[in-house]
Amino acid sequence: MKFDIAVIGSGPGGYVAAIRAAQLGKKVAIIEKADLGGVCLNWGCIPTKALLKSAQVFEYINHAADYGITVKDHKVDFDGMVKRSRGVADGMSKGIAFLMKKNKIEVIKGSAKLAGKGKISVTGDDGKAQIVEADHTILATGSRSRELPNIKIDGKHVIGYREAMVLPKQPKELIIIGSGAIGMEFAYFYSSIGTKVTIVEFMPRILPIEDEDVSKAMSMVYKKRGIEILTESSVEKVDIKKDRCIVTVKTKNGEVTLESDIVLSAAGVQTNLENLGLEEMGIKSDKGKVVVDDFYRTSAPGVYAIGDIVPGPALAHVASAEGIICVEAICGHHPAPLNYGNIPGCTYTHPEVASVGYTEAQAKEKGYEIMVGKFPFSASGKAAAGGHKDGFVKVIFDKKYGEWLGCHMVGEGVTDMIIEAVVARNLETTGLEILKSIHPHPTMSEAVMEAVAQAYGECIHL
Repeated sequence: MKFDIAVIGSGPGGYVAAIRAAQLGKKVAIIEKADLGGVCLNWGCIPTKALLKSAQVFEYINHAADYGITVKDHKVDFDGMVKRSRGVADGMSKGIAFLMKKNKIEVIKGSAKLAGKGKISVTGDDGKAQIVEADHTILATGSRSRELPNIKIDGKHVIGYREAMVLPKQPKELIIIGSGAIGMEFAYFYSSIGTKVTIVEFMPRILPIEDEDVSKAMSMVYKKRGIEILTESSVEKVDIKKDRCIVTVKTKNGEVTLESDIVLSAAGVQTNLENLGLEEMGIKSDKGKVVVDDFYRTSAPGVYAIGDIVPGPALAHVASAEGIICVEAICGHHPAPLNYGNIPGCTYTHPEVASVGYTEAQAKEKGYEIMVGKFPFSASGKAAAGGHKDGFVKVIFDKKYGEWLGCHMVGEGVTDMIIEAVVARNLETTGLEILKSIHPHPTMSEAVMEAVAQAYGECIHL
């Protein structure tokens, strides 16, 4: 079989690249050893959001009296939550299959390995291999849970994010290693439905890549929820005794021993680069990432790489953008390189977290003289009416030119609000232009305008 472009991996990088290539008139194949949609649709972004929605609904019911509604006899149906989540993921995967057919993309099932210039060996479940030929090959193989050297994942007592979505029963106690987006989201989900959760974070604060004010706010929210947080701490070992996890944690105040039903390792991800034939093809990698140029060309002619396996944030929307740029460059278009300084990051806890650009500390380190504005949702009419007054919008501007350097949000629905800052930064909009853009009332988005006004000393509602 001969194609113009073959894509290895069908996650949000791979399938988007394949569809864009088909739109541009290329004969395309996508090679996938598991389910279409990759980790994101099947074991990441989508099914986790379904679980989080179930938790949010349960919390609404628990606080129904706050809204003047009486609800009796409600309880968690853990199996039902998991079943709904898997159903949502299955539906999305089938949607990708439909898009493949619609765009006349050949789907080849099996494990792929580069087999020389323009050739890919694909081994099916039956062990038989076939050769697929392509003028251009895009690697989009993604990542998986990173296994800590001293904490082996056994899938039963010590688990990764996949197992956390399909546990046979709800744990009474859960210890989570890591407080990035994955760890924080599972902490919210399980604590909301009654599991006692402890977070162990190696860094001095949770959500360590976020602005310090975000970390402080989320720490307060989580502690109020009853989640125990151990920062500047590390899990040294996990022993299994009588179906219980005996966890040794090294803290800044000494060593402590904790017990739980399950330990969730959420200490990041590692790339899927094994058995791809990279070494044989002379493809360079560095620190577990494939080395690429601005248009995702590797050191081997005709081979490209996108998504989690290349340097940059391991995020679905980044992989999709990289896939489109890569394909358009292959097809002779002239796409602009991706601006990695303007990538939004979102954590779908409750309240949500969203950010883009520099944190306050980073802006200062870069030497900017800055203006900072912060507007709490406790002063927002829409937030008060909705019962979601936790959080804030924080904005950071360059004092000299009014450049929007960063935006950081905690609150209800802020993952849908962050795009205002992303687009404004992309258009090189100044703070004054945001002030003159009328925001509808009452909305949560008014907090963006109010935060900008506060930075300029013009805030009305504080």
